[in-house]
Amino acid sequence: MKSDLPKLSFPAVKLRIVLREGRTLVWDSLRGMYLVLTPEEWVRRHLIEYLISSCGAHPLRIVQEYAVALNGSPQRADVVVVDENGHPLLLAECKAADVVIDEKTFAQAVRYNSVLDARYIILTNGMRHYCFEFREGRYIPLSGFPSLGL
Repeated sequence: MKSDLPKLSFPAVKLRIVLREGRTLVWDSLRGMYLVLTPEEWVRRHLIEYLISSCGAHPLRIVQEYAVALNGSPQRADVVVVDENGHPLLLAECKAADVVIDEKTFAQAVRYNSVLDARYIILTNGMRHYCFEFREGRYIPLSGFPSLGL
């Protein structure tokens, strides 16, 4: 494991990490390829493993870098879990561990979700996790998660 990446508040995962041409790469089993192991990718890999192993998400229903057409500008949501009909159920935004999750992060996820219409939003930097349910026209923080104070 790359020593400068922090221990996250997810269950431990086994990741296939290699060093090639001076770059650290991590295996993405969903896409079947190696990716550059950035601090944000470190968090994304842990979140995806958590969704599969602890939340029962089916790997084939997890889409990374999900395309979002926002006001004619192509954007990408970090992780989207779709239901059996392919409709987004959960949208997750991952940030590096040293990035504070704040109102700006929440606003980014809400903008994406204005197009995707997922029921749940997760915001995580691997250290702190925030989860909201979109219900009755507003985002409600789920119990057991810290509040953003919104």
